Amino acid sequence: MAHLIVIGGGITGVTSAYALARQGHQVTLVEKHRYAGMETSHANGGQLSASNAEVWTHPSTLIKGLKWMLKPDAPLLVNPRPTWHKLSWFAEFVASIPKYRDNTVATARLAIAAREHLFGWAKAEGIDFDLKQQGILHIYRDRAGFEHAGEVSQLLAEGGLPRRAVTPDEMRAIEPTLQGQYFGGYFTESDSTGDIHKFTYGLSQACERLGVRLVTGHEVARVHSTGQTASVTLTNGDVLTADAVVVCAGVHSRNLGAQLGDRLNVYPVKGYSITVMLNDAQSQAAAPNVSLLDDETKLVTSRLGVDRFRVAGTAEFNGINHDIRADRIRPLVNWVNQCFPGVSTRRVEPWAGLRPMMPNMMPRVGPGRLPNVFYNTGHGHLGWTLSAITAHQLAGHVDGWARQTQPVLHHAQLGRVTG
Repeated sequence: MAHLIVIGGGITGVTSAYALARQGHQVTLVEKHRYAGMETSHANGGQLSASNAEVWTHPSTLIKGLKWMLKPDAPLLVNPRPTWHKLSWFAEFVASIPKYRDNTVATARLAIAAREHLFGWAKAEGIDFDLKQQGILHIYRDRAGFEHAGEVSQLLAEGGLPRRAVTPDEMRAIEPTLQGQYFGGYFTESDSTGDIHKFTYGLSQACERLGVRLVTGHEVARVHSTGQTASVTLTNGDVLTADAVVVCAGVHSRNLGAQLGDRLNVYPVKGYSITVMLNDAQSQAAAPNVSLLDDETKLVTSRLGVDRFRVAGTAEFNGINHDIRADRIRPLVNWVNQCFPGVSTRRVEPWAGLRPMMPNMMPRVGPGRLPNVFYNTGHGHLGWTLSAITAHQLAGHVDGWARQTQPVLHHAQLGRVTG
């Protein structure tokens, strides 16, 4: 077995470390924050949603982006200032449009396969993450959106995911608290929701029980590989050495990959969320229990326990920028007031996170140019949904490499950690 350094303590880094440790590998997990799951894995929409597997590389996405470019509260917002990174990303995005169908089907298959691993790990480790297995209801206000959803449903079915069309009356029966006029919906009973931060942090504790060494509170300054050994230099000057390195650094994977000779065109796509605190009995009764996805506004919801209601969404192409903009948060609050008027929005916690997106919307999982460099990153808007299966796939890649190189791995020399 090998010694690996995993860079990044978000959902992909922690699931990767866990899967590798379960396979018997020695793992060091590096995270710049004091705890795991403190950035993009902290307050996302909470959905484990195979039904949201449709990739964005559809011509309508470009049309909406151009239409909304100068509207600050639009669901999809692109900063018009050009950068080479942004231009190259969109060029590859357009080039991926012909793969829209294939990639949507493939993503659905991945999302379904991920469930078995994620739920199994949570059960084995006793992780409480406010799991609610009551399905996800997609809502549509007009015929055009509903009919497009019907086309998507055919692709999801090809990927193995059943979901059914529902009438407005059936929608109200599924989620009685939802207010407003709707053309129809689609309901996926097998989808679920939960608190990604609770899961990520709980799994990081399980990693430690399996012998994973957590190095927290330090950023990575440099990463290097000779093809046989790997080294990670932290900003405090410490140097970690191992047999191999795994990059799970979200939007920072592009820079780290470049240091290792690999091109990862990951772009940071900012998403926002609000956590509505349900502090009174009326709000708790008026908030939905079934998770929703509003395709028109690109918002998703999850009920986290008794007293929290999460609403998240939107996409902002504005580089690495963590600012929480009031004009991007306001539509989320207004949506709650409109759809769930009985819920008090007096206390709302805003948040923003950067989704690491590849232009084709598919995660980058597997080896890099050098034999002892691996990646598990670029999951975009489905990081939590896909994390368990991509971690499982990563462990398979590492096992194959370790078996081939076992005769030349000398852990007594290469597995030491200095600093």
